[in-house]
Amino acid sequence: MRFRMIDRCRDTYSVRMMCRHLKVSPSGYYEWRGREPSERAVENRALLTHIKKLHTDSDGVMGAPRICEELQYQGIPCGENRVARLMRINKLQGIPQKHRWKKKDTGQRPAGITNHLQRNFHADEQNTKWVTDITYIRTAEGWLYLCVVIDLHFGIVVGWSMSPRQTRDIVIQAVLMALWQRADRSPVILHSDRGCQFTSDEYQRFLAGHNLVSSMSAVGSCADNAACEGFFGMLKRERVNRRRYQTRTEARADVFDYIERFHNPRRRRRLEVNKQKDLSLTNLSGETG
Repeated sequence: MRFRMIDRCRDTYSVRMMCRHLKVSPSGYYEWRGREPSERAVENRALLTHIKKLHTDSDGVMGAPRICEELQYQGIPCGENRVARLMRINKLQGIPQKHRWKKKDTGQRPAGITNHLQRNFHADEQNTKWVTDITYIRTAEGWLYLCVVIDLHFGIVVGWSMSPRQTRDIVIQAVLMALWQRADRSPVILHSDRGCQFTSDEYQRFLAGHNLVSSMSAVGSCADNAACEGFFGMLKRERVNRRRYQTRTEARADVFDYIERFHNPRRRRRLEVNKQKDLSLTNLSGETG
């Protein structure tokens, strides 16, 4: 530790003076400085290169937990504490999430509609559980509303739509986009809150006509749709709140870039990695059996 301090300040102060005050020998310092770096130091240097690349690619929004998770998915061994320490030493920091829950007035569920998810946001297969919601984005021209449909199997946005007005059409367009990406017409649970766009008769008839099972949150409980709220939180924290949009067109382009070039590619890559791991485990169990 003392030698490292001397090495950092050697261009400002005399080495012999610092050694005298820190009670170490100059010969010991020069011997330490001439040593080959340890294996751990070499590994940390290589790991830091990967960390800096991920941090830069994310536009500086990813913190230690998400960078560690991304590195592990890439097959690079590391721990969250180690990543956090290297980021702290090199003054790299993500954007922390603000924990803020708000309750809002909601409408009544249509007859026969219940909460099918019950806050179980895990899905073993694609196209079995979807969640949807609407958020707003500030621009100099006024609000831009965004509706997304998220597949809970791996958090991929399978449908989205944007509009200057918050109507049921924005919801239907987002769900249509999700339907176009579905390979078959097997039933899918589509969960939402009790906004008027989701409780409308037209929306409910649309879901029934496309073999979608409507599910709705309890009264005033945003935690019942936490998966969608979580995505909006990331979108705002990592992109929208760091920009000042002059036009809705500018905001549309940036949100499109976040969903299709930043969020979804990473989710799809993790999905493929998990599939390969499952396949390897299946082959291994078949060989041992």
